[in-house]
Amino acid sequence: MLRIGVLGPLEAGDERGPADLKGPRHRAVLARLLVARGRVVPVARLIDDLWESPGEGALGAVQTFVGALRKALEPGRPPRTPARLLVTAAPGYALRATPETVDAWRFEEAVTTSTRLLSAGEPGQACRLLGDALMLWRGPAYAEFAELPWARGEAARLEELRLLAVERRAEAAMASGPAAEPVPDLEAHVASHPLREDGWRLLALALYRTGRQGDALATLRRARRVLRDELGVDPGPGLRTLESDILAQAPHLTPPPGSLQHHHTGEGWAGPTTGCPRTGRGTTSHREDLVVACDSPTGDGPAGRARESVGEGSAGCPDEVPAGGDHGVAGHPFVGRTRELAELERAAETAAAAGRPGLALVSG
Repeated sequence: MLRIGVLGPLEAGDERGPADLKGPRHRAVLARLLVARGRVVPVARLIDDLWESPGEGALGAVQTFVGALRKALEPGRPPRTPARLLVTAAPGYALRATPETVDAWRFEEAVTTSTRLLSAGEPGQACRLLGDALMLWRGPAYAEFAELPWARGEAARLEELRLLAVERRAEAAMASGPAAEPVPDLEAHVASHPLREDGWRLLALALYRTGRQGDALATLRRARRVLRDELGVDPGPGLRTLESDILAQAPHLTPPPGSLQHHHTGEGWAGPTTGCPRTGRGTTSHREDLVVACDSPTGDGPAGRARESVGEGSAGCPDEVPAGGDHGVAGHPFVGRTRELAELERAAETAAAAGRPGLALVSG
């Protein structure tokens, strides 16, 4: 199947290999037809777009370019049969490509679909879809033509859509997994596009949800400095409201129970207490202020060692212990790093020594 790429340098090819698109003006004709998205481009417009001062042979040259492109894009077409892809349509030419043929069109469809998935409460699927879609980008859209008048608007539109996809993917990632996951991408995003307030908002929110309140506030201060230095304006209401909510530790900034998926920590698994299975004499916890450590399948992870110090009778979800104080990882309702798991083990030992076994443990 033919594939055409414009999210970077122009390229085309199929399972047999890349297509020979010939010289710069051949490539410009193909790119110009792609920008038109299936609409007819008059020959006169093609000539004006290809040459600043077209000569008498311009019409013949365009016809030559079109003929060569047809051979490159449809190498298996029998002689003297009408072209099906690059067609003649008065008063010019059109490219009748299917949506799945062109990477930019597939990218747009993925962004549109992600909106529906998020609205349907499927952030995990939206995150994966947007991640795959962003991988289609090999460089600036219509890279070799982006500064030409006929390509400039389309290239800018696709770039704006890409930035939206980066931010939407980060939002979906926070809604479906650990909030720390999108932080590196968001840091790079705001560094490259410092005037995008939504990027700053998402970065600060992700940092806050990982327990880094100070870093979140510092991020918002950076955004304020950039906006004042570059534009002479204060942050918009979205950033100002988020800063006030972080200072007040507003409850709505914390994801609802069950909105984060379990994730591997290296030695074990950690995640929300919601859905903790009943085993033995344990109880099911539905409180966000509890620490839960999940053992590896072999039982030799940190939760298994902590269980030994609490006692085998505490398997499953025993007595509930609030996070913080002497019996939890302070300020972290979710444990996701080796250091915190070590603190969790020490908390189990402390609780056992005091005769108060109370660490929520999940095996499996």
